[in-house]
Amino acid sequence: MQFVLAGFTHDTGFRVFAFEQMGEDRVWTKWTVRADLALARRYGIHIQELPLLCRGVLDRRVDNSGASSLTFTEDEMRVWASDREAAREANKRKKPPRPAHTDHTGSIVPTSGS
Repeated sequence: MQFVLAGFTHDTGFRVFAFEQMGEDRVWTKWTVRADLALARRYGIHIQELPLLCRGVLDRRVDNSGASSLTFTEDEMRVWASDREAAREANKRKKPPRPAHTDHTGSIVPTSGS
């Protein structure tokens, strides 16, 4: 199932993202995912990343209880931040060390006609 971002609203320290999903029966279902902006800042999550991360909350939902409102929890943010840091560390280990800076400017040649 695919979710389409329909917009967002603000609700006292939260950004509430609205999504729509077309079911196999071709009926659209509305969903919302709340994200605490203070927690997002604490875990280094940029505001631009929140829509995709909130869609991930919808993708990972395990029940079909009919609940149409979910929350991007602190635990999920913590896991995301930890995974991001692990990826950064792995990336640093893969990169070869940068060569020392050397000066390759050569000689300065005066121009004629002065």
